[in-house]
Amino acid sequence: MNSASDLTRGGTFVADFRPPRGLGNRHVQTLLPRWLPRQALARTTEIVELSDGDFVELAWSDPAPHSPVAPIFVLFHGLEGSIDSPYARQLLHGVAQRGWRGALMHFRGCGTLPNRLPRAYHSGDTGDAREILERIRQRYPRAPMVAAGVSLGANMLMKLVAETPMDLTGAIAINAPLDLAASADALNGKRGRVYQRYLLAELRRKLACQLERHTLPLSLATADLRALDTFWAYDDAVTAPLHGFASASDYYRRASAGPLLGSITTPTLILHADDDPFMPANLFARLPAPAPAVRLEIAPHGGHVGYIECDRGRLRSWLARRVVAQLESWILTNARPLPESPHARHDT
Repeated sequence: MNSASDLTRGGTFVADFRPPRGLGNRHVQTLLPRWLPRQALARTTEIVELSDGDFVELAWSDPAPHSPVAPIFVLFHGLEGSIDSPYARQLLHGVAQRGWRGALMHFRGCGTLPNRLPRAYHSGDTGDAREILERIRQRYPRAPMVAAGVSLGANMLMKLVAETPMDLTGAIAINAPLDLAASADALNGKRGRVYQRYLLAELRRKLACQLERHTLPLSLATADLRALDTFWAYDDAVTAPLHGFASASDYYRRASAGPLLGSITTPTLILHADDDPFMPANLFARLPAPAPAVRLEIAPHGGHVGYIECDRGRLRSWLARRVVAQLESWILTNARPLPESPHARHDT
């Protein structure tokens, strides 16, 4: 693990993640979190009404801290992710063990209930996250708060902090597809096609239900969905028209956070794996240099949100360990009050 004195420095560094012998393959690392036993996580669901009449579901880890100044960790999941995603359970369990107040925001329609309005969510959809972070800040005005995003949620978070000043102690982006067009191409290539097939099957299944209920203003029939077999095709036919983009190309250009990395002033950690099958091999060579507030750590291995290491013969999440170390470093650096007992429910 990088030393505490290094954790807040900007620049580009080699991450200290080391995969177990024989488990370094990009696909093995990507899938390992799903093969390991699920991390137990007690949680409470809160329905938050949004200003446009829709809602999102927050999953809060339980038990919550007594103290109103206990640090807050807010997580934004990846495409079709949820509180049941392995990384969500690992990260929220890790922060809860240290007395933090943890929450995951489900993007619209990704919780237990379908959303109300004729729209969904996308990689550049920052409005809901901004509203939720502002609501949490109003509820806990003196608490340090860190936001983290995974994959789609990471690109969204980087776009948010680049475009809008937020009252955050820090932001963490994990395997962010910062060039959406290049990532769509990578997922349509040899090493990413199996993941594209799986994710599109999930998206088409949800879309078919919405079309049957006539809740979306799309000129698509259920029989047309089979042809949406690439992200380019899906985003051109669904994501773009639902959210005001002219085409998939227009959506990718306007929603990608990569061109904005030089504008970030919030202390930020970006974690990336060179062998991520969801990304082009030279992702950061395509992008402008990050701002001084950004620390970029690139691991040679890790796959897409894998980062499973071995400790004394047992597999565990390096990602959770690294994120918790960053959170603790930021708290010490900002010299905020430490939390009290971690055994009470949050106020909702």
